[in-house]
Amino acid sequence: MGKIIAVHSYKGGTGKTLLSINLAAALAKHGKNVCLFDLDFRAPSLSTLLRVEKAEHYLNDYLNNTSDISKVLIDISDRVGNSSKFFVALANPGTEAIRDMSGKDRKWEMRALGRLLALRTSLMDGQGFDYLIFDTSPGLQYSSINAVVSADLVLVATTFDRSDVDGTRRMLRELYDLFEKKTEVVLNKVLDVSSKTSKDDIQTKLKDIYQVPLLGIVPCFCDILKAQGGTIFVQEKPDHPFTRILNDMVNNISSFP
Repeated sequence: MGKIIAVHSYKGGTGKTLLSINLAAALAKHGKNVCLFDLDFRAPSLSTLLRVEKAEHYLNDYLNNTSDISKVLIDISDRVGNSSKFFVALANPGTEAIRDMSGKDRKWEMRALGRLLALRTSLMDGQGFDYLIFDTSPGLQYSSINAVVSADLVLVATTFDRSDVDGTRRMLRELYDLFEKKTEVVLNKVLDVSSKTSKDDIQTKLKDIYQVPLLGIVPCFCDILKAQGGTIFVQEKPDHPFTRILNDMVNNISSFP
């Protein structure tokens, strides 16, 4: 069976979107059919980072029930260079669209949740996708909660920033535990993981803090910062340490029941 994975964070700046893009690409490189969704309607960025031209239909249109999901999906399978399907569904980056999505009420969000849940049937059962990756808004926006509720697995991108640690810990307790979601943490932008002892210390520390499994540790790579999100490392730099870390994550995710 396919899986829906929501990539979430307590605050912005954790590398959540970079993780979402490269995780989706890594899954596709491993032969999985993947669709990546931009559910960060307050700050859409996938269209820019993936260098995708303006779309005719956006994920906003699907959630507004004015477009079928098949019209929203954009094929970028050539990015991974194999026979897997790699598609993206973009959020509208226009100012008016962002303002419109920010003003949705709770009734609309409940209908939008139904539309997200329907993707399992239309895309996984109907079109053979193995994974749907939801890049969410940070924090506790309705759209983020909808993504978490819809997901089989939630990956929380976090850092050692004190406010991020405190907020992530509360979010785990007050949101993920409430919905009984399988959750794993990805610790990003770590300054020193040069030794096995350091990694073991970090894993022990995180287990004590969050009480959930650690999927991966990503060091603070200078070239990732310099790329400013414009490089799909899994595609363009297959021998990069970040790519190897992503491949390990994919292997662990693939083993989940």
